[in-house]
Amino acid sequence: MENRMSRRIRKNCWPCILLVLATSSAWSQQASPGSLGEISKSDLSLAAASFPGSISLPTTLKQVFDAAWLRQPEAQSKEARQQAASARRLVADSWTAEPAALELSTKSDRLNNNQGSRELEAGLAIPLWLPGERARSVNLADAEMRVAASRVMAAQLRTAASVRESYWLWQRARIEQDLSRERLINAQQFAADVARRVKAGDLARADQHQADGAVATAEAGLAEAISALAGASHELRALSGIPPGPNALPALDAQAVTEPVPEVPADFAILNAGHPAVVELLDRANVARRTIELTGVQTRANPELMLATTRGRGFSGEPYQQTITLGIRIPFGADSRNRAKQAAAQADGIEAEAQLDLERGRLVSELDAARVRLESAQTQVNAASKRSQLARESRSFFQKSFRMGETDLPTRLRVDLEASDAERQAGRSRIDLAAAVSALRQALGLLPE
Repeated sequence: MENRMSRRIRKNCWPCILLVLATSSAWSQQASPGSLGEISKSDLSLAAASFPGSISLPTTLKQVFDAAWLRQPEAQSKEARQQAASARRLVADSWTAEPAALELSTKSDRLNNNQGSRELEAGLAIPLWLPGERARSVNLADAEMRVAASRVMAAQLRTAASVRESYWLWQRARIEQDLSRERLINAQQFAADVARRVKAGDLARADQHQADGAVATAEAGLAEAISALAGASHELRALSGIPPGPNALPALDAQAVTEPVPEVPADFAILNAGHPAVVELLDRANVARRTIELTGVQTRANPELMLATTRGRGFSGEPYQQTITLGIRIPFGADSRNRAKQAAAQADGIEAEAQLDLERGRLVSELDAARVRLESAQTQVNAASKRSQLARESRSFFQKSFRMGETDLPTRLRVDLEASDAERQAGRSRIDLAAAVSALRQALGLLPE
């Protein structure tokens, strides 16, 4: 009767697990036979078949970042912005403020008294730079080229922040699934030991119920871990744009996915000139200053140098005469036309300077917090690893003593629970350490490697 009740409990749990497997994009790992308890290979194949032809999700942080960056608007418009900045630089290097204009005109008295008066004029109008306008236009074009490049670097850093956050959530969900599976395996082995002792008459039926309840709890925990992993993987897919596949989960190695630990400068002033977020704001402020300088000399429209030649005659039979005309056209000043440009440039400069001060303060705080987080994570890894090792050894001792009848059931359950908790803490601490390294690199303005 006890065995029938155990099978009934397990049978009621499988529809929930299979439903989660089918709706979680088949994020189940290739496990050894029996590693998922009574979940058969056909169950895993059913979950995998829900997503035929899917592509495996990249498994390293660098791969995910590269895929995510290619989908960003800044990456797709990068080349066009660079071409626009280069074109503005070429315009600033030209000898004229605007392209020269060709003027052609003719004059005749054919429609009046028709005495043979003819005149043909060809002229060239050349717009001239205002005093200091060309040099300031070159400076502004150079500043715009720099801000185009720094904008891309800052966008890459913002993308890296989103990718790092989602990636390490995904890794935490992966290790939670691994630990949940191991817990289920241990619970099933424990239930098998209890069943043998109940059959031999060493334990009561209530002990079998407790063991079966532990298996059911482990099964529910595995289903919850699979669901959490599905959510994390889909969030990561939204960034990278690559759909996850059923076989996209190789064995997790925290050391293999950890980024290199960076060197932290003693003073943030050293970092100030190279941090992408700071450089972008500095370049934006520089563009605003150059714009103010340029609008300061553009007090009127550009003057024009006019050069023309005229060939004509007064009456029929007279020889044609050739004349040369040289003139200059100077528009009147109109300061009101540039007030809007100057005010907008001043507003952009003030905004960039204020945002720069806020960004520097935020980065200093973020860097200090990342340092402390990394030190704390290193301490936690050492402590959790030691606790996990001791818990595994203790569980091995109590497993042997329980089989020999020297340990009671509550003690065995307590030891298994402590060992599972220690392994979960050790796994989380390794991922937290890798995430702390990423957070420190993010605070230093470094991209994933």
